[in-house]
Parts: sequence; C-alpha cells; structure tokens
Amino acid sequence: MDLSRTPAEAAAVAVDSPQADDGEPSEPSHPAGPASAPPLYVPVRPCAGGYALRVFRSPLGTRTAVAFTTQRRLSDVLGPGQRSVRLALPAVRALAAPLGVELVSVDPRLTAPPVKPLPAGEDTGPRPLRTLPG
Repeated sequence: MDLSRTPAEAAAVAVDSPQADDGEPSEPSHPAGPASAPPLYVPVRPCAGGYALRVFRSPLGTRTAVAFTTQRRLSDVLGPGQRSVRLALPAVRALAAPLGVELVSVDPRLTAPPVKPLPAGEDTGPRPLRTLPG
C-alpha cells in the first residue's frame, strides 16, 4: 500500500506508467507545469452542504484520506456505487488538514476479507448472557 505520495512522486508514477491496470489507459496529463499531476479520484459521501471527504484508517490505525489514479481502481476497492470527485493531491491534503488528517493514501488496496452473509434462518438478534457458576 502506498501510504503517501508528494505531488512530484505522483507525477513521476503517472509518467512511468502510461497504462493502468488491465490495459486501461491512464488519464492524460495537462500541461499546467512540471510539478502538476493529473487529478485523482477521491471518494466522498453526501452531506447537507453537498459532499464531504471520506476518511479511512490505514492498516496501522492512522486516519488517512484516500485517492485513486483511475476510476476503475476506486471501484475495485470501494465498489461501483462509490461517489467520487476529481481533485489534485494538494487539494485533497487541504481538505484533510482541518480534520487532523495528514496522511493521503494513493491507490490503497482493500486488505480485509469480504463480509460473508449469515446462513438463511440464523437469528441476528441479541443473545442472552450466560450465567457463570460461582
């Protein structure tokens, strides 16, 4: 998992990999300057004012914002229904900073196994506590 990339590192990765996973072409870079990188896909959630940045936890428990280099990578990790906006890495950092989030994970991979549904007919309600002897 790439824990954090500076804008220069993200630009270098984009230049080094002209094609993304499974032959998907990467986003074209815009000639806005040598240190600029293409916008990233950033997961958001709806809120009263429009959309809010989604914040996650790294495998070590640190709060992190996440961003993806392609829409396909975002969908592979968070599902096809995940809403996203396109932002440059400095904008993601600026949105995360007031939340106390300093880490931005670019193209993280899901590490938890998928949740398995309960077998049909199994009760999911609260169970009574057992009384221990003594």
